[in-house]
Amino acid sequence: MPKFTSGNSDPHKQEEITGILVTNLGTPDNPSVKAVRRYLAEFLSDSRVIEFPRWLWWGILHGIVLRNRPKKSAENYAKIWQDQGSPLLIHSQFIARDIEKILTEKHQKKTKVVLGMRYGKPSIAKALQELRDANATRIIVLPLYPQYSATTTAATFDAITKELNHWRFLPSINMINQYAGDDAYITALANKIQKHWDVHGKGEKILFSFHGLPEAYFKKGDPYYCYCCVTAKALAEKLKLDENSWQMVFQSRLGPKKWLQPYCDKTLQKLPKSKIKSVDIVCPGFAADCLETLEEIAMTNKDLFMQAGGEQYKYIPALNDDPEHIDALCNIILRQW
Repeated sequence: MPKFTSGNSDPHKQEEITGILVTNLGTPDNPSVKAVRRYLAEFLSDSRVIEFPRWLWWGILHGIVLRNRPKKSAENYAKIWQDQGSPLLIHSQFIARDIEKILTEKHQKKTKVVLGMRYGKPSIAKALQELRDANATRIIVLPLYPQYSATTTAATFDAITKELNHWRFLPSINMINQYAGDDAYITALANKIQKHWDVHGKGEKILFSFHGLPEAYFKKGDPYYCYCCVTAKALAEKLKLDENSWQMVFQSRLGPKKWLQPYCDKTLQKLPKSKIKSVDIVCPGFAADCLETLEEIAMTNKDLFMQAGGEQYKYIPALNDDPEHIDALCNIILRQW
């Protein structure tokens, strides 16, 4: 019979804790073409993301997409890259750090909070191993996706189960699959917008821009669009907006097929023709600023609006590590405790 030694090396003598796994999509290691190609290869190989016959998509991905897209994407990443690294990784790390601080200091919970990226580093597998080493016999998973989609939240679950498939002892798992209408999250968003208006003034219209999704996925039963509607309507109600002063749009589409509409870029190009010359835009589906918010929305789409005759365009940053956001996320976690 094997014998356990005394002290912390004996798992039976370690204190059990509840671990928190915070997840996000992921990012390249750096803005080089090589690193971006490696990241895109992992991301676009996921059948949750691209629902296409594998044998056919493999040829398209490696024969066309990964030969052309990485260069342009690397140029876009370079525009927003910070000295410390990718904005998405930096903000996500701050969010995880602050969640642990609030849970341990304010709520007196014995826990360890780790960050895992669905694609790239730090991986979900590595994050789970950290929680196992900390003797987390129960894990609460918080994907930083307020609106559920199979392409994001379910893909996260796939990565978790893939890692746990190798474990002898399985922890209890509680997974938060959405918080689209959570009042504290909506309030944090509304307050962020109002504070921005107080300082910078209010545009004639505000756009709530969510990441796009192929229309076919919605028709097959993905509830993402419905959750986006929940968030947008709750936010408009919280801000007391009339129906003509706000609009829900979708960004970041890929390929020629129809995606959820209305499209953000097309809408911005049309608004000046409707005599809307000043707009504000916020991305309620992004918990942390990233390529899609800082480059696509704050730069590229701004240029489209101004070139179409717009006069004033303001991007309102994501919640990131705002204290209200952290408190909202902690309350969502605590409901699973």
